[in-house]
Amino acid sequence: MTAAALALAGCSSGSSSSAKSSSASPAASSAASSSAKTGSSAPPVSGNQLQDAYQKVIADVLPSVVQITTGDSLGSGIVYDDKGDIVTNAHVVGTATTFTVTLANSTKSLDASLVGSYPDSDLAVIKLSSPPGGLKPAAFGDSGKVQLGQITLAMGSPLGLSSSVTQGIVSATGRTVSEPRGGGSPGATIGNMVQTSAAINPGNSGGALVNLDSQVIGINTLAATEPQAGGAAAPGIGFAIPASTITNIADQLIKQGKVTNSGRAALGVTARTSFNQQFQPAGAVVVTVSAGGPAASAGLQPGDVITKLGDTAVDSLNALTTALASLTPGGKVTVTYTRDGASQTADVTLGTLETTS
Repeated sequence: MTAAALALAGCSSGSSSSAKSSSASPAASSAASSSAKTGSSAPPVSGNQLQDAYQKVIADVLPSVVQITTGDSLGSGIVYDDKGDIVTNAHVVGTATTFTVTLANSTKSLDASLVGSYPDSDLAVIKLSSPPGGLKPAAFGDSGKVQLGQITLAMGSPLGLSSSVTQGIVSATGRTVSEPRGGGSPGATIGNMVQTSAAINPGNSGGALVNLDSQVIGINTLAATEPQAGGAAAPGIGFAIPASTITNIADQLIKQGKVTNSGRAALGVTARTSFNQQFQPAGAVVVTVSAGGPAASAGLQPGDVITKLGDTAVDSLNALTTALASLTPGGKVTVTYTRDGASQTADVTLGTLETTS
């Protein structure tokens, strides 16, 4: 598969940098019908009925989508609860700790401060200093029910145009995507992302990707660009962090100000890219092994060069990180590695990635 280049859609200035899309798991299941119920089947609806469904979703969810300004940049966010907590992308908040927030259909700026940020999953929570009455928290859907072909609406502030809505479908599920590092991006590798054809532009980052049940199924995070066209936008390819990841991370940030359970799989090693005699990437060489960790329990040692994780080839540290992002803690995987020039395998029960936030 030819890798596509991606760009962050994080600020109204349009600044972005390229990234590589990782190998992805197969897109899920059959196409959904034109139904307003997630995963349900129903007779086709008329154009007017579909329009009514769109308008209902917009009326239900758009009041929960806000514009976040930090310095000269802006992004979007989603009202998470009635206490003033707002979830967004870590690359939207960057290194800032104070922000101004504009609610939907309002011109009044509200002050907010950082609750916590978890760049490894590109998520953050900020909180309004004086939450107004009538805040409308968004409802979050079940990531397991997101299916190929379901209609989606992307809501946010693309190019600074607050309360904007675009429409599309879920065009793939289970994508593992590596963000670029720099320019406000934490360079996270995120698994199980939702791919959508709904337009995602700079400023949409942190906004809501919504189904026809008025449920948030993801946070708009990345949009694709075409490197052979000078970095121009590649229409209809955007990515959103799934709802299950959002709620897991946001709940921890709100309750304890940090993330203690990342929900991300780990081998329990530190590693670096290994190069062959032709100076080409040839695997991930283990530098250290955590005592009592998954790799240590399976017999891996410093100096081992990991070349495959399950059926996924590993030719670099980034490839190893990407492969792990698509797996879950507690799962079992066969690690193929070389030691003293001989290829060996080990069955590893994956652990949980330690957090530093």
